[in-house]
Amino acid sequence: MSETLLVIGNRSVSVWEASAVAGLVLLLLTCWLAARILKQMRSRAKTEDQAAARIHELESHLSELLKTQGEMTGRMQTMAEVFGSRQTDMMRAVNDRLDGMGHKIGASMSQTSQQTHEGLRQVHERLAVIDRAQRTISDLSGQVGQLQSILSNKQTRGAFGQGRMEAIIQDQMAPSTYSFQSTLSNNSRPDCLIHMPNGAPPLAIDAKFPLEGFNFLKGAETEEQFKQAQAQFRRDFTKHIQDIREKYLLPGETQDTAFLFVPSESVFAELNERFEDLVQKAHRARVVIVSPSLLMLSIQVIQAVLRDAKMREQAHLIQAEVGHLIDDVSRLNDRVGKLQTHFSQANKDIDQILISTDKISKRSRKIEDLDLGEQNGKETDQASTAPLMSSRG
Repeated sequence: MSETLLVIGNRSVSVWEASAVAGLVLLLLTCWLAARILKQMRSRAKTEDQAAARIHELESHLSELLKTQGEMTGRMQTMAEVFGSRQTDMMRAVNDRLDGMGHKIGASMSQTSQQTHEGLRQVHERLAVIDRAQRTISDLSGQVGQLQSILSNKQTRGAFGQGRMEAIIQDQMAPSTYSFQSTLSNNSRPDCLIHMPNGAPPLAIDAKFPLEGFNFLKGAETEEQFKQAQAQFRRDFTKHIQDIREKYLLPGETQDTAFLFVPSESVFAELNERFEDLVQKAHRARVVIVSPSLLMLSIQVIQAVLRDAKMREQAHLIQAEVGHLIDDVSRLNDRVGKLQTHFSQANKDIDQILISTDKISKRSRKIEDLDLGEQNGKETDQASTAPLMSSRG
């Protein structure tokens, strides 16, 4: 009942005030009209019967006007109550929908933020791994000057090659993906076995590169010494390649390819530059010669293969999650459509309410127009004085 119906100047007029003013104005107008007519009829009436009949007619008219005014007031009160109830229900429904949408959007944004933080964390971990690898390469390049003295002793050389190889593998791979000094069925023990996915045989790595002949070759002072050192290095290298092939390339137990680790980039470059025939012989024997950088690159390739295999194992889980995500998106789309329908219905109800309030405003302006009442009074006076004029004539 406190809803604003119209504004006059700086004052807001409510439905109740408008109905009260309209009733009061109608009552005063009716009383004034009745008093004036009664006064004229008493002064001009010819007989008491005519005056009583006129008074009775006026009283009937007054009763009908009061009845009409009461019905109008009741209808306006009913419309105001209906309008307030519908507006309250509409606001409650809109607030409920907005709260639900806000909760869902907040949950979605929180989940997206968590996924973003997780992705950034993984990127930082990868960058940390790359930084460690770069520091390792820098440290290795700084120790090149000491490599010759280390490689002069056979035991020290073997321990150095084994340590370099183990450091690279431990830094790049998970502990469950490799094993050191494992025993094969022929009682041979490769320096490292890289476990392959899907039950495939492991990859053998040997870190005992024969450097005696190579050191003799580097220390030769005469042509004769150079030839002898070169022949010795070829015999040692060929025998070591043959030993790797016989000990570590076991059909069904290991891969048909093995790695021969060279712990020095300079030795690896010298080998490929001066003894290309030995490198090709190793390739034909299914033995791949790798330097520290090539071993790291090979391990990265193996890691990619392991990740791909793990992704394939988890493919059905990923597909199931994608299916759930599609279902959630479909449900969200349906709920947004329903919410749009509710908004459309609410807009239609508001349009109907505005039409009703416009009609009420027009009827209130007609009631406030007093000129209509004065014009009706003048017409009644003319009708009542016409018989008197004719009788006097």
